[in-house]
Amino acid sequence: MSVRVRFAPSPTGLLHLGNARAALVNWLFARRHGGRFLLRLDDTDRERSREDYVAAIEEDLRWLGLGWDERARQSERLAHYAAAAEALRAAGRLYPCYESETELALKRRAQQAAGLPPRYDRAALALSDTQRAALEAAGHEPHWRFLLREEEVHWHDLVQGEKRFQGQHLSDPVLLRHDGLPLYTLSSAVDDLEFGITHVIRGEDHVSNTAVQIQIAQALGGHVPAYAHLPLLIDAEGKGLSKRLGSLSLAALRRQGLEPLALASYLAKLGTADAIALRHSLDELAAELDLGRFGRAQPRFDEQELWQLNAKLMHELPYEAVAARLPGVDAALWLAVRGNLRRAEDALAWLAVTQGPLTPVIEDAAFCRAAADLLPPEPFDRGTWKRWTEAVRQATGRAGRALFHPLRLALTAREQGPEMAALLPLIGREKAARRLQGERA
Repeated sequence: MSVRVRFAPSPTGLLHLGNARAALVNWLFARRHGGRFLLRLDDTDRERSREDYVAAIEEDLRWLGLGWDERARQSERLAHYAAAAEALRAAGRLYPCYESETELALKRRAQQAAGLPPRYDRAALALSDTQRAALEAAGHEPHWRFLLREEEVHWHDLVQGEKRFQGQHLSDPVLLRHDGLPLYTLSSAVDDLEFGITHVIRGEDHVSNTAVQIQIAQALGGHVPAYAHLPLLIDAEGKGLSKRLGSLSLAALRRQGLEPLALASYLAKLGTADAIALRHSLDELAAELDLGRFGRAQPRFDEQELWQLNAKLMHELPYEAVAARLPGVDAALWLAVRGNLRRAEDALAWLAVTQGPLTPVIEDAAFCRAAADLLPPEPFDRGTWKRWTEAVRQATGRAGRALFHPLRLALTAREQGPEMAALLPLIGREKAARRLQGERA
C-alpha cells in the first residue's frame, strides 16, 4: 500500500509553529516514501471557520514549500459522515443521549468528588423507547455517543512505542451534536478511512482520540492506519507555546524576514536525536527523516536558535534567491553584505549606506581629512582598501583600531559591518571623500 498522509488544520486561526511542524513532518514522510500528501480543511465549526483563514493556511504552506497532492474540505463531506453515523447506529454502536451540559457537569463533579475519573455513566442506554419519545416530545434533542467496547485498544506508535488503553476506562465520546453536525472524532476517522490514509502523524494531545478512532474504524470495517504522535513544543522555560502563538504564527515570522528553509531545517530536527543544522533543500530533509529519531521528551523551542539558523542561511544564499524582493540591491552589494545579515531585508540598510545620502560620524576630523587626501583615483576594487589604509598608516603612523575605526565611522556611520574592502568600491571615491570631510553624501 502506497503511503498517504494528511495535514488537517481547522481554519479558525493562523498556522503556528506546532501546526507547521506537523505539516512538515507529514510532507517529508510522504516524499521520503514516494507517497501523497492530503490537505484536509477541518471546517465543520460553522461559527469559527473563516475563508480568510483558509487562504492564509494555504499561503503559509506554499511559502514553506509544502504543496499538496489532494485537497478536501469537511464542510463538503457532511453526507459521508451522516452515512457513517447511520452505519454505526445500525450496528448498535451509536446511541442517543439527552442530558444537558449542566447535567453532565454535575455528573462529572460528583465523580471527581468520589475520586473517580470523569466518565459518562451510560445512563441513556437504560432509557426505554417510551422514555426517549417523551424526552423528544418535550423538546430534548439528542446528541449521539459512540458505544466503546470494553476491551484493550493497542497499537505500536511510530514515535512513542507501545500504547495500550482499556476501553472500560474511557468515556463514550459524543460523535454527533444535537443539531446533527459531526464532531472531530467521527469526521476525522471517516476521512482517514475513505481517503486511504496509511499514517496519521500528529501531536501527542491526540493520543486518547486515537484509541477511540481505532474502535470507530474497526466498527466501520475499515483499515486502521499507523499512528505517530509527536511530543508538543515547549518554550525555554518549559511552558507550552499556546499562550504565545500569536507572535509565533507563520505569517508573523514571514513578515519578520524568516526564510522558509531555515524554519524547515529547524522544525524537522527539533526533538530528534539529530543535531539541528541548516539543510539546503526539503528533499535533503526528506531523505533524512526517520520517525524513530523523535524522542519522547517535549522539545524546547528556542527562537534565538531559529534566527541563528536563518543568519547562517543568509551567509550562503545566492543573489538570485533574493533579487526580486530587494529592489536596488545588486549582486555585488548582496555578496558584500550577506555575511553580516540576520535576514535578507537587512541588506536594504546597507544599500542606504553605500548609496547615501549618509551623515558621517567623525571621530577625528584632522585624521579623516588627511585620509581623504590619500584616496587613490578610481576605479576601486577589493584591493583598494588595503592599499589606501597602508598609505594612511605610513602617513599618520596609526595602526589597528586607531586607524580603521574612524575610517569605518566616517564612511558608514556604523561601528561594525561587512568588510570595508567590499564596501569601499560600492561607496565610490566621490562619496568617500565627502564623508571623510564631514559632509553628508
